[in-house]
Amino acid sequence: MNKEQVKGRIEEVKGKVKEATGVLLDDKALEVEGNLQKNVGKVQAGFGDLKQDLKDKL
Repeated sequence: MNKEQVKGRIEEVKGKVKEATGVLLDDKALEVEGNLQKNVGKVQAGFGDLKQDLKDKL
């Protein structure tokens, strides 16, 4: 695993926690913020996966 994969997965988990907290507290802003953070983490992890795949092929 490279740094991008790790950072992305951490952001994804933080976003999921924030989103769940928003649902529990009925705070739409927190829920949306968590959803956004989760998706940014997915993209970052995906970039890390792509980077790792390219490195493995070379």
